[in-house]
Amino acid sequence: MHPSLQPERALGAAVARAARRPGAWQRPPLEGLTPLRAWFAREVGLTPAQVLITAGGQAALATALHALTPPGSPVLVESPTYPGALSVARAAGLRPMPVPLDHDGVRLDLLEDAFAATGARVFYCQPLFHNPTGTALAPERRQRLVEIAHAAGAFVIEDDYARRLGHGLPLPPPLVADDPYGTVVHISSLTKPTSPNLRVGALIARGPVFERLRSHQVVDTFFVPRPLQEATLDLVGTPAWHRHLRGLTAALRDRRDAMVSALYSHRLDVRSPAGGYYLWLRLPDGTDESTFVTACLRAGVAVSPGRPYFAAEAAEPHVRLSYADISGPDEITEGIGRLADALGQA
Repeated sequence: MHPSLQPERALGAAVARAARRPGAWQRPPLEGLTPLRAWFAREVGLTPAQVLITAGGQAALATALHALTPPGSPVLVESPTYPGALSVARAAGLRPMPVPLDHDGVRLDLLEDAFAATGARVFYCQPLFHNPTGTALAPERRQRLVEIAHAAGAFVIEDDYARRLGHGLPLPPPLVADDPYGTVVHISSLTKPTSPNLRVGALIARGPVFERLRSHQVVDTFFVPRPLQEATLDLVGTPAWHRHLRGLTAALRDRRDAMVSALYSHRLDVRSPAGGYYLWLRLPDGTDESTFVTACLRAGVAVSPGRPYFAAEAAEPHVRLSYADISGPDEITEGIGRLADALGQA
């Protein structure tokens, strides 16, 4: 997030108070501070005993993949998907296998086929404000997804990092809240709505898989530093936290609207997501994606090429456009104007 969207004052006050708290510099429980585990648990309707505090969402994802499937195994992913997930999977010796999306989320018919064809025992997904497309999984697909994975003897890793980045509409509960089987392993993180330095997240799971996650977490990261956990607990317990989230909601919505409007003014069509901080732009047929990205950079505009978001070959050229680290609508309008000029040269 742009510095103007980060709760820097509230974070500074929370860190200062936490550092002076008695016992703040003692080693915490390996699973995390119980009050912080309870805070994450309340958000999903589970208990603190089902929560592990992690060093952010990326660490949680690495722990989950290591715990749930051995090296050399296939892991199913949405196509496109978060490049960091592909990197973690490959670093763990796993083979990411793509399952296509449509406007309502992952194609469940193809997911069922992929489980049968590959024997995969893990499906990684982002059901809410999917990165990079912004898609939210349709209500009628939510429970069916869990049923399909359960029937395949597989786990669903639900990456819910964007839950606090909505644009004001009511949000569905996470998949783990309605999972009767212990199939869903849930990842939550506070990094995106706060600061890249607040590396605090959670792994949440029901049943025997929790102990597997815990044993790998101890090996991977041992524990999250207690002062950081204390500061996080302080932050989310203050009125400033809720004010920050309300302000962030409005700011992201305004930036999204400004970017969509600017794109439309240049005859560039894009879907307007209900949350997140990015748009997924399909480039015109025949556009060379790499050439276009280079032209944007020369024009002073940073975009993410679409190719790294795919586990296999991408059928069409795309770029992801972020409106997070931007001062406001005027900068967005200027940036999209430069982007449109660069597209004419690609």
